[in-house]
Amino acid sequence: MYAVPDQTGTLAVVTGANSGTGKETSRRLAGAGAHVVMAVRTVAKGEQARAEILTEHPQARIDVRRVDLADLSSVEEFADGLIADAAPLDLLVNNAGVMAPPTRMTTADGFELQLGSNFLGPFALTLRLLPLLLAAKAPRVTTMSSGMADYGRIRFDDLQWERRRYSPYRSYAQSKLADLMLARQLATVAAERGWNLLSTAAHPGYTRTNLQTAGASLGRDKPRSAPLTSLPLLPSQGVEQGTEPLLYAATSPDAAAGGYYGPGGRFGLVGPTTTARVTKRALDTAANARLWHEAELLTGVALPAPVV
Repeated sequence: MYAVPDQTGTLAVVTGANSGTGKETSRRLAGAGAHVVMAVRTVAKGEQARAEILTEHPQARIDVRRVDLADLSSVEEFADGLIADAAPLDLLVNNAGVMAPPTRMTTADGFELQLGSNFLGPFALTLRLLPLLLAAKAPRVTTMSSGMADYGRIRFDDLQWERRRYSPYRSYAQSKLADLMLARQLATVAAERGWNLLSTAAHPGYTRTNLQTAGASLGRDKPRSAPLTSLPLLPSQGVEQGTEPLLYAATSPDAAAGGYYGPGGRFGLVGPTTTARVTKRALDTAANARLWHEAELLTGVALPAPVV
């Protein structure tokens, strides 16, 4: 099992922290001494997860705060609350996501739900928290992608699935490719501006969490599993193992700028953490920059002008 380095004195924000990889990330960061802000959409669920972590680590410093990544006003409110605290932010873990809702749904701002929740919300959150991140000594931003990013296409002429027939999985793949491109472009921006900020990405392989049911059950009377994740022959793993690539990307001294980490076992779905292959679409620096610009236009959140 990956041993998280000592996190004493660090402040970390983890989105989607009430369950799955987000909860496990919060648990292990808190156990290593970090002050963890569990950023959740439903506070009651976050408080329950916090209580469970405190049972194991009674001295841990854990706060629960609400953020809905499918609502840019909520993202702004959450960021403003942290900025008001004026504490440097050492680590932002963009973990939260939704997978494969059966029909095209939209966020509070009218974005297609997966693009909005998985990419545009985290993009806006990251940029809004940059002042706190850049105030830290060695800040990191780690973004959760997916092996499905390999199958993604960024359709700049139809990012919101308004012209094409909606596909739950192709939409999910696009959003997770966008997350990988976000991580790599942030690393590029940091290098260009001379920021001491490390941007990394990870994917969990096939880790058994409620991600496989929550999105697929939206708009349905009964819980459903996403079809591709219910195939019996696919190897899968528990959340402790599946969270390790994210923890490695977020805390390892060996993680590289723009690095991408995932399971190294069968089909890249299970096993110990290794460096993951980056799809060539995320190696396209022009596309990465274009997507970043599109996200700025859509969210209304942009980088500060560079200091000259």
